[in-house]
Amino acid sequence: MSAALRFGVLLFLSPLRAVEPSTEFPSSSEAPSKTRATAWERGRSGPAPLTDVAKLCVCDLLVAQCDINCCCDPDCSAADFSLFTTCSVPVVTGDSRLCSQKAAIYSLDTEANPPERVFKLVDHVNPSVFCIHATNYEQALSFSSPEIPTAENFDQLLRKYGRATFSAEPDSWSMNSDASDSSDANESYRYEYGVPIQTVDAFLRLPSPVVSSWCSDANPAGFLVQQATKCIRSISVENCGNIEAASMLFYINSSILAVPKSSQMVNITVRSVVVQSLNGMQTLLNSSDVLRHPVILNEQCINVVLGVSYHITYTDTGEITEAAASFVLGAVNKEALSIQQSFEISFTQVNTNPVLFSGNPGYVVGLAVRAGFKPQGSGIIQSTNEYSQLTILQSTANQDCLTAQEARTPVLFGYNMISGCKLRITAAMNCQPLAQILLDLLMGQSFPEYVASFGNSQAQDVLDWVPITHHRISEQLPLGRERTIPITSSVVFTDISSPAEPGYKAWPTINAKLPHDFFFPFV
Repeated sequence: MSAALRFGVLLFLSPLRAVEPSTEFPSSSEAPSKTRATAWERGRSGPAPLTDVAKLCVCDLLVAQCDINCCCDPDCSAADFSLFTTCSVPVVTGDSRLCSQKAAIYSLDTEANPPERVFKLVDHVNPSVFCIHATNYEQALSFSSPEIPTAENFDQLLRKYGRATFSAEPDSWSMNSDASDSSDANESYRYEYGVPIQTVDAFLRLPSPVVSSWCSDANPAGFLVQQATKCIRSISVENCGNIEAASMLFYINSSILAVPKSSQMVNITVRSVVVQSLNGMQTLLNSSDVLRHPVILNEQCINVVLGVSYHITYTDTGEITEAAASFVLGAVNKEALSIQQSFEISFTQVNTNPVLFSGNPGYVVGLAVRAGFKPQGSGIIQSTNEYSQLTILQSTANQDCLTAQEARTPVLFGYNMISGCKLRITAAMNCQPLAQILLDLLMGQSFPEYVASFGNSQAQDVLDWVPITHHRISEQLPLGRERTIPITSSVVFTDISSPAEPGYKAWPTINAKLPHDFFFPFV
């Protein structure tokens, strides 16, 4: 007989959802600012809806840092607006069903130097004769769900939200001119949102799948465009040393131009190097300044690049000051014909320490569930690393729990997940160490104590965080002989915004009418 151990995370979510750029809201006439009701005022039914469109900013997702192209972000300065290309949320209006409503309109004055944000508050009148004159139920003003890409609307969304990085050869950028041209030496240049990051020879490559799942190195990294891609690259042990994209040098050998068409260069430094074995175990190297080339060892090709994460630091004037890369290196055996590579790029403004929200205010489906700890007499302490948030056990190829103890995967909002592994119990194990091993496997090294109620819950607002309760069910495992037991970890999201109530159909009623002389001549 074998016993199965399970560890589950059950999360309850409210009807509050993320909003898309054209979201409609109620209105007012004040300048934009960040305001949110406390959890005490909201109770358990979600936050009270704001009725002031000038105070709403759904694209503000970074704390104490300007969100690029978010014209309503109060953290943005005049210098930040010079980097904008458009307003991601140009209009915030009231409920379209109301007869009279206000609208906050944002735009950019590109003729000003530097460009400035233009904010106007106007009145909108609904011409429909069936409009709503007034509403006395503000809780009905819910947030609409974001539009999910499908096969039918993909082309429409691509035209609406497409950027330069969607194309291998963007029309808005050309490298025909020489960056060291003396005629441009006295001109002032700066990077703007979406402009490809230039290097000495071309542009910063961010390989991605274009037509198929195979990697294309022609995709440029756009300035301030956060990206994460995965693609397949053909490789074998015999030719791994001849493939440029398999080596670390391919991703750091070209210096980045601090500003377009300039002679000032920024070298790409190596921040960290992680070596991954064939069974998925990862080891962080003590020294990150060692350049490792792919080599063949014991019929394996080691030091092959499996992942690259770029981190760019920039100023509010559109100048790149630092560039760093983190690598994940792995091994390829002789049976492998291809590998999967992952690439990421992130941006941080100088002298800032941003914390990325998972929604504003409600969670965005697919972003990490934020979690933290609460020491005695303190607020919530939260890690800025999403992989240090709420996590569950990550399944591995060989399904061995002891080798997968350090591998964790973050819990993503709205995604039900299940993972597991197999634990081999020997006859020499006793009860107490086995129980601790199982608990460490399921909860990880530092399991959090609280999760954030909303995607933008502040650490100082303790009432905006929900404590994690533990329900332990003891189960006896017979010892004394060797066996293998499965370990399961799962996450389930349950929507409790509209509780189910039992209902029954009413019995049919007989509604028959008799003529007035039906009983004639007896009555």
